[in-house]
Amino acid sequence: MSGFSKPTQIETLFSNIKEWIEAGRTNLFKFRLAGCLGLALIAAAAGLGQTPPDSFEVSGIVLDPSNAVIAGARVVLRREGVRSEKITTTDQEGRFRFGRVASGDYEIEAQKEGFKPSITRLKVGAKSPAPLRIILPIADLREEMAVDRSNQTSTNPDENLDVIKLDREALKNLPVLGNDVIGSLANLLDASSVGSGGPTVIVDGLERPGKKVPASQIQEVRINQNPYSAEFSRPGRGRIEVITRPGSPAWNGEFNFIFRDHRLDARNAFARERPDEQRRIYEGILSGPIGNGNKTSFLFGFDREEEDLQAIVFAQTPDGTVAENVANPSRDTEFSFRFNHEVSKKTTLSIRFEVAFDSTGNGGVGGFNLREVATDSTGRDQDIYFTHRRIISPHLINEFTLLAEHDRGSTRSARPGISRIIVLDAFTGGGGQTDRRATEYLLQLNEILSWNKGKHFVKSGLNIPAISRRTLSDRTNFGGTFSFSTLADYLNNRPFLFSINQGDGDLIFWQKELGLFVLDNILVRPNFSIGAGLRYDRQNHLGDNNNLAPRLSFAFAPDKKRKTVLRGGAGIFYDRTGSGAISDRLRFDGQRLRQVTITDPGYPDPLSSGGMLSAEPGSIVRFAPDIRSPYMLQFSLGIERQLTGSLTATANYINTRGIKLFRSRNTNAPPPPLYIARPDTTIGVLRQIESSARSQAHALEFILRGRMSRFFNGTIQYNLGRAYNNASGINSLPADNYDLTGEWSRAEFDERHRFNLLGTIEAGEWFNLGLTLSLASGRPYSLTTGRDRNRDAVASDRPAGVRRNSLQGPGRATLNVGWAKEFQLKKSGEEDEGPAITIGVDAFNVLNRTNYAGFVGNLSSPFFGLPVAARPARRMQLTLGFEF
Repeated sequence: MSGFSKPTQIETLFSNIKEWIEAGRTNLFKFRLAGCLGLALIAAAAGLGQTPPDSFEVSGIVLDPSNAVIAGARVVLRREGVRSEKITTTDQEGRFRFGRVASGDYEIEAQKEGFKPSITRLKVGAKSPAPLRIILPIADLREEMAVDRSNQTSTNPDENLDVIKLDREALKNLPVLGNDVIGSLANLLDASSVGSGGPTVIVDGLERPGKKVPASQIQEVRINQNPYSAEFSRPGRGRIEVITRPGSPAWNGEFNFIFRDHRLDARNAFARERPDEQRRIYEGILSGPIGNGNKTSFLFGFDREEEDLQAIVFAQTPDGTVAENVANPSRDTEFSFRFNHEVSKKTTLSIRFEVAFDSTGNGGVGGFNLREVATDSTGRDQDIYFTHRRIISPHLINEFTLLAEHDRGSTRSARPGISRIIVLDAFTGGGGQTDRRATEYLLQLNEILSWNKGKHFVKSGLNIPAISRRTLSDRTNFGGTFSFSTLADYLNNRPFLFSINQGDGDLIFWQKELGLFVLDNILVRPNFSIGAGLRYDRQNHLGDNNNLAPRLSFAFAPDKKRKTVLRGGAGIFYDRTGSGAISDRLRFDGQRLRQVTITDPGYPDPLSSGGMLSAEPGSIVRFAPDIRSPYMLQFSLGIERQLTGSLTATANYINTRGIKLFRSRNTNAPPPPLYIARPDTTIGVLRQIESSARSQAHALEFILRGRMSRFFNGTIQYNLGRAYNNASGINSLPADNYDLTGEWSRAEFDERHRFNLLGTIEAGEWFNLGLTLSLASGRPYSLTTGRDRNRDAVASDRPAGVRRNSLQGPGRATLNVGWAKEFQLKKSGEEDEGPAITIGVDAFNVLNRTNYAGFVGNLSSPFFGLPVAARPARRMQLTLGFEF
């Protein structure tokens, strides 16, 4: 532990932060940076000096009516007035590509046995057309001819233009830190559309919260496709859909090595020295046929991540300011094997096995948390997926997906048996007071029927997000925790609170969640469609059974050329409690597991005046008698415009209202005006989980997507909005449990302005840059006294007349840049590409801007009004890939 001798030097530290940043850059790093900039300028000059190509690329994807990819489809490209034609087949991801296409008028015909052929006409002009999306009707179904679709805007509810859709090629070109595609895209979501469990991640149709999918196994990522679809529990702006790569009857593979080292990174503003970090990732896939035919294939995937990272501690102790780096190593390993078999021309099945192991050392350290509160954790996850897809008739498709999962994990304090010490917004020391082991047996399934005839596309099904048996053995806080308001109180042995858990920490419970839905996408006229749906959601442990959620959307193209579409929709979306609140209610019932809370205790003996902890009243967690499932009402109205064949613009207004949202409240807190005695002296804290909160958000969203110039292709998103609420989630407690009027204020995630850019710059063969730029206004935070004057066991009291989240933090800006170059080892034909090696360099926060975070609003803290953390400084990442 290192520190200053006097707390008064905090101000000096903050005033010199920027000087430290400049001084921390070594001559070697400056030389590297100058060299990189020089090479970039040379490459740019070479790229910009090249003449425009005289040939173009035509590419796209072939899908069936349910949006599943069709591999092995025959695709023919014909030029009008010319007899010759080019022929290719779609790969395992349903994609095709024609290179060296001259300008002119063309038609593309896609064919696959069991489906009707489709012909798409397009014009190739001054630049390559946007990738095509071809849907093949099932044989004997109504055939749609897509004539000049590159110049039209679709009115299909599934083809809204404000969707963010990234395929494998787009993901390869974008800088992604540590192979975490889902985490990199999370900032594109609308926080007001996210449920209490965080962003909804859907992998191959199943909800997989917290799931990390390796980049090489991802086929496509979608955000906000058909935002009011009844198939999903959350709106499009609150969910990320991931489609993984299937197996292929043709041999192919990919291997990537990703490397980071602290010698290439800049120093965080709150670190005394650059953290000694290194990160190594090995991941890839291998796919090919099983047997002699092409009806059975496999896909093997692996992902090994070795992270030797460091947590940055920045705290104030009686000995002075602590600023140190603490090793935080982790190891994650995952293997998967997928088996695909074509039973018949109308039936396919897939089985996938996954096993994952993870371990983390010195978890929970960083910020105010000192090294001594560290925890170590391990985990293991085993999954089996089964998918059966059958074309029942020319009009009907059935898809059944099942997941069986077994998880287990444990977390233990590195220093067990030592009481935890918390000095609010100064430091947390003592022991980690964590001892938890958990297992889960989980079953998820989807049973979906898709019917297509005439003007209707009907989809109905059963979603079971969870039939879960959870086992918990939790001895957390069995050694007790002392909480102090200030460092002076700590030095004078005056804690304001002592809490300790006693009794039986073992629990087994079932968690069940169910969803039913039906939707109908109706093509009323070629330029007008309606999407109508109804969803029903239910979970056990709540007595609320009338959760019907209607959804409605429309799209109308007023002009004959169908370049402009008016699109709108509305829907109700229900939320769930999650497992944490359920386990708290079942454990802390006053008998099974007792949580003893003592205000103004002694120290180090909380009962210095005598007595026994067993005689103190225990705390209880319960659901309010009138609790129900919260729901969100969202509606939007917007306009979509096809500006060119490969560029679209959208503008939308989105209104989101949260109704009967979850919050917690201590209904046994001492009442005003004296705040002395609890109403029920036989109970300590009575945390009642209620559905009494609300929220309101308004947003204007503008999106520009496609090829914006000869060199730039990407997506630009800008949001202007505001969000208000009166609770921060199911675990949040108000400052005054008897007066909630001061809780209505800006939401903790409210950002007035938000700008995101994702795209690529292709100015030459050696100048191919991927960019992501994120800008946002500051978020609010609360002004508190740091005292528990109302004796409700929480020191979140605010000065009189001050509302929650009344202070404003600074904005943030992050620019990430990636460069990659592919080297073909051989050519196997004009259209087909052989094995290739790719090298890449990514720079995150390339401008090394200090984005401060964690501002302290506690008037009793030595850090009041100051930031105590910063987002990562510049980091460099190297990638080496091989693909065949």
